[in-house]
Amino acid sequence: MKIGKDISAQILIEALPYIQKFNNKIIVIKYGGNAMVDERLKMAVMRDMVLLNIVGIKVVLVHGGGPEIDQMMKKLSLESRFINGLRYTDDDTAEVVQMVLAGKVNKQLVSLIQQNGGKGIGLCGTDGDILQVQKLEAEEDLGFVGNITGVNTQPITMALDNGYIPIIATVGTDEKGQIYNINADTAAAEIAGALKAEKLITMTDIVGLLREKSDEESLITNVDIFEIPQLIEEGIIMGGMIPKVESCVEAILQGVREAVIIDGRMEHAILIELFSNEGIGTLFYKN
Repeated sequence: MKIGKDISAQILIEALPYIQKFNNKIIVIKYGGNAMVDERLKMAVMRDMVLLNIVGIKVVLVHGGGPEIDQMMKKLSLESRFINGLRYTDDDTAEVVQMVLAGKVNKQLVSLIQQNGGKGIGLCGTDGDILQVQKLEAEEDLGFVGNITGVNTQPITMALDNGYIPIIATVGTDEKGQIYNINADTAAAEIAGALKAEKLITMTDIVGLLREKSDEESLITNVDIFEIPQLIEEGIIMGGMIPKVESCVEAILQGVREAVIIDGRMEHAILIELFSNEGIGTLFYKN
């Protein structure tokens, strides 16, 4: 019994300087992957969010919802098509994306926050013109996939200043009102940069950046962003990891102090990353 109490006390003591460090600071969390599908992990993330809010950390959750979009597309007999990892978005797909992300997924997450004693507020990139977008120009046409040209932080900061946890769906519109699907990693980085957040946390389904692809023991724990071109050239950063890493770099270049990619398959991964001496995942920084 005494040993258990000693361990609990040690955990709290270790967490204290980190709680002080992040108090009244903004943390942006990009939420996705298995942590968004597995009900146990989903509940753990929501509890983490509420705890961060209670101890005085201003937390912003940015989410996509690929699996839910796929399910709805299938129900409507619409084909899901991807080009270089990005969803091709025609008019019908854009409507589905808006309906699923800004409606179903967003409101479910708000409800879960509130079930755990928190104050969640659902926002969409179209609300208050939070995400200002234009069509993303790519080698191959992606349809209505948006490139963020500006972020209006006022609705987000108003929510934060009133004790709410903003939960943001990554859908935006252009000046003509056209709906655009926006990559959630990109949106989280742009929002974090505009808010001058203390930290960007990206949740994925891997432990972090690996020096050897199939060896989790080869985790690279810290990376200076100026080392990244060499890591891409060496093939250490490749495939779907490239846009995630590039989003971390963009956030840091816009003034975010540090960005980290963590394993969202681990229960309470956010708390372990923020409040422990070891942390988890791969931390990106600029000297």
